[in-house]
Amino acid sequence: MRKLVIGMAMASTALTTPAMARDGQWYIQGDGGVMIVQDQSLDVNGVADNAKADYDTGYDFGGLVGYDFGGFRLEAEASYRAADLTQVVAGNQGLALNPSAGAPGGFTRFTGTRDALGEVNALSFMLNGLVDFGDDDSLQGFVGGGVGVARVDLDGRVNSNGPGVWNDSDTGFAWQLLAGVRAPLSDSWDVGLKYRYFRAEDVNLVDALGRTLDTKMTSHSLLGSITYNFGGEEPVVAPAAVTPPPPPKAPCNTGPYIVFFDFDKSDITSEAAGILNSAVTAYANCGTASVMLAGHTDRSGSTKYNEGLADRRNKAVTAYLTGRGIPAARITGQSFGETKPRVPTADGVREAQNRRVEVTYGPGSGM
Repeated sequence: MRKLVIGMAMASTALTTPAMARDGQWYIQGDGGVMIVQDQSLDVNGVADNAKADYDTGYDFGGLVGYDFGGFRLEAEASYRAADLTQVVAGNQGLALNPSAGAPGGFTRFTGTRDALGEVNALSFMLNGLVDFGDDDSLQGFVGGGVGVARVDLDGRVNSNGPGVWNDSDTGFAWQLLAGVRAPLSDSWDVGLKYRYFRAEDVNLVDALGRTLDTKMTSHSLLGSITYNFGGEEPVVAPAAVTPPPPPKAPCNTGPYIVFFDFDKSDITSEAAGILNSAVTAYANCGTASVMLAGHTDRSGSTKYNEGLADRRNKAVTAYLTGRGIPAARITGQSFGETKPRVPTADGVREAQNRRVEVTYGPGSGM
């Protein structure tokens, strides 16, 4: 077990190959590793904690399909876990031992501690929610949990003569807590290391004597993961070629670049963002040119209000440009409000062509 843990930890931390962002992608994942079942107490015939079962180290594996929303992931998971029974402890209610026609219920009983054979296993179907922290292109951590259903099966015997101390199954509510790390192998593949705390509540069984056995199943698993992200692109290695000379520098396009706004709004729309991106690209060809902003509104609303609205639109454009590398010191602006319409209208008329900011480069631009 020690070698397995060390191997998975090295695989999840030693990888540094860059990968594309996983946001907005479906993925599939396989998990597998070791599991420890927490000591299991059983209520026998309504008597609390009247028996106990101990288990050896077992295994846990499963698969899932998920969607990455960016910082949060949602998964549908199916998994199976099992561990061998090693010992049972029976209290004063006793547990079934051997068939006997003269014994109550047709079985002799035993109390105290006995070595045992058998196993516990659980097949679960869970819906998980996970929160990620860290960059997609390096080591990333996550925490989360899940809820669902689990079918828990207990099979146990203390010798080869009897049908078993218990041999029954039950299906009911289960939940789990998850935490771990993952790292990219490529644009499409990730590996990871995950801890799972799993608990199946209210497992209600019947023993060979027809009595109720009420218990829970709690386990701790350490799992290695391999994930395939749909939409990731594997890097293509181009053949060696002679590097062509750089193209001539593009001329400075001073504009104007005109971006429009929704009525009574100063938010940058997706269409406006595309135009401003072109302006940012063009600025790289204009050296240290000054950037001039001219904010305008339509003629709906008061003159004073429209002056303030035009100023807010200038500030929104300024924030967008500085956020993409244009120095704030190079940007100046003037708010014209409704005084310089692009399309002349009567007072009070809403005109989309007049709700704008004009971006130009060079002295005196935008005035």
